[in-house]
Amino acid sequence: MTTLFRFEPGTTPGQANLTVETAQRAPHAVNPWLWGKFCEHLGANIYHGMEAQILFNCTFAKWRFSAGDNHPDGGVREESDREKIEQRIVAAAQRYAWPDAQPLIDAYFDGGAYGWFHIGDREGVRLSPDLGPHDGRSQRVEILRPARQIAVESAPESGYGIGQWTYLPLHRIRKYHFRVVVRAVEPCTLALTLAAVTAPETGVRTEITVEEAWQTLTGTLHLPDTAPEAALYQLAVTGVDPAHVLIDRILLYPADHVGGADPEIIHQLKAAHLPLLRWPGGNFVSGYHWRDGVGPIDARPTLPNPAWEGLEFNLFGTDEFLAFCRAVGCEPLICVNAGNGSAEEAAAWVEYCNGGPDTPMGQLRAAHGHPEPYNVKYWEIGNEIYGRWQVGWTTAAGNVDRFRRFRAAMVAVDPSLQLLGCGYGNEPNSEWNHQLVEGAGAALHAITDHILTGGSVGADTDPIELYHAFMGYPAVLEERYQDLRARMLAAGNPSPHLAITEQQLFAHFQGEVRPEGTLTPALVPRPDTIAEALFLALIVNTCIRLGDFVELLTHSATVNHGGGLRKERERVYANPVHHAHALGHVLAGGTPVPVKLACETFATEHSFAHIPPHADVPVLDGMAVITEAGDLALLLVHRSATCGPVELAVTWADFQAQGSAQVVTLQGASWHSRNTLDNPNEVVPQVVEVDVPAGDKLALQLPPYSLTLVTLKAAGRDNGG
Repeated sequence: MTTLFRFEPGTTPGQANLTVETAQRAPHAVNPWLWGKFCEHLGANIYHGMEAQILFNCTFAKWRFSAGDNHPDGGVREESDREKIEQRIVAAAQRYAWPDAQPLIDAYFDGGAYGWFHIGDREGVRLSPDLGPHDGRSQRVEILRPARQIAVESAPESGYGIGQWTYLPLHRIRKYHFRVVVRAVEPCTLALTLAAVTAPETGVRTEITVEEAWQTLTGTLHLPDTAPEAALYQLAVTGVDPAHVLIDRILLYPADHVGGADPEIIHQLKAAHLPLLRWPGGNFVSGYHWRDGVGPIDARPTLPNPAWEGLEFNLFGTDEFLAFCRAVGCEPLICVNAGNGSAEEAAAWVEYCNGGPDTPMGQLRAAHGHPEPYNVKYWEIGNEIYGRWQVGWTTAAGNVDRFRRFRAAMVAVDPSLQLLGCGYGNEPNSEWNHQLVEGAGAALHAITDHILTGGSVGADTDPIELYHAFMGYPAVLEERYQDLRARMLAAGNPSPHLAITEQQLFAHFQGEVRPEGTLTPALVPRPDTIAEALFLALIVNTCIRLGDFVELLTHSATVNHGGGLRKERERVYANPVHHAHALGHVLAGGTPVPVKLACETFATEHSFAHIPPHADVPVLDGMAVITEAGDLALLLVHRSATCGPVELAVTWADFQAQGSAQVVTLQGASWHSRNTLDNPNEVVPQVVEVDVPAGDKLALQLPPYSLTLVTLKAAGRDNGG
């Protein structure tokens, strides 16, 4: 294996040298799967994230508030204490910028679905749970009074009924499609109104006629140009006259959705050249049964999320995920339920995705409107099933048993699959991994790891120590992964691989914030900060240095979870790490060349969970690649919190560069710099052109907390190429 990084400590503060040995070429290309992402049905990652449906609890289902994940068999325990539920609703109102939690609390304990409230006084509207057309919960709404002008707090509205607050993506679209599944005790007319809370006169209203049998009613709400763009809106369902109805669901989609997905999310991921996307979990998958998420949307059940607080609406299932991947242009990776799912269920899922139209599951897929096989190549057998927080967790020996059974069933359907076995997160050389490596032998195409560590930190934690611990951790992982590779070879695996299927900063502030303390939650290196961008770049550089051992990396996560994109109030913006993905992917497919670095170092004294103390960590890290176009690309990380700007002298031989280079810098003012809804461009790439006067050397100044991509075009290449 070619040694791609050699280091010697520098002695001059603020000075560093990087020599690029372009005459040597590594035998492997840079794997594009190292810039993958992971998405899970957690929080607002899928719903109110990747998925475009706007309304909260759109199926009027029974909400499950979490009381923790310490059930003996794994998964979520349900909270039943009223005071704690009220506190949770108050917190949600703050998070979603709803003006008042009390109407939501009142309606919830009156029999309303969480997220909805009375329109009109509570004496004029009675709410109770009922049964929907497919056995799930529906909302019974008895409207006892005729429509008249009434004053609802914060939003004048006409009539009695139910409603909810929401934000709309009016910055890009003013037309919205609704779908209502409803029946009436006696035929009646309902009004749907969508209007800004502060400017109801600019809203839009339509009427629907409801019959006694269950029916699906669709239509369009087109807001005028005078409707304020960034305001809070209210959707109201009211009776034109007294009415008695059961509502199973109300879905509201922006007219520009892409197969039910958010077009801005698709655009952002496509622009970043996302190569690979892992789904549906995460902890969620250990209790997920894929057949709940296929078939007609309105017939799919709404179920409690098996791993997290809230509900699974099953609006985003297998077909929607694969359509999303095709819209983005990325490869799918499906993680199967090896918790409370069976090998037979997993094999049927493979057949649904990859089977021909003459197979039972292929016929089912065709009946759902997708006659051609999806040909999903990558499949992961279980997620973190070593953890007692996981539904259907198991032992190390149990994991070996499950891997063998699942693998046999799945490859019997499609022998071409690339299967990933569930490794122990953060501990590559654990007993769990040893048993899987030895028990599976050559049958183990790849073993997984989850880099989620950092542990609990508090007011007395040294913030610089914590940040430096993360910045030095990739070198530790490189040694641990080399040991794991050697163990897999010794177990008879001729071509061992590692798949890092989750990765993010994972330190959590615990306890009280104290005035005399050294650390506060705002100073913790988090996935939404520049620190995550640097951490990812360092991990990817480590993976490249390991040759072809690391097959893929799916970073956590796409939207509103970990680091990636954020979607708040229907506005989408990027965390710094999203920009790092786009920068780093320039290296994909290129050929690494060795570098020799001389610079200052830093050290740490404390352990943080799986991260040991570090000695002599270079303040800089560098990767050099001859791109597929023949250019020389350098990806440089300044990771020190104690070393100021570094003057870096770069030299190379055996490569003729043009007279200028493009330098793109992603920089934070501190390690906790981040983007927000109010300031989405705090940390974004900055592009400059610099002179390369001699053709074989370059002088750069690297600021702290920065990721820098330098592209030196080969002499003679078209500047526009």
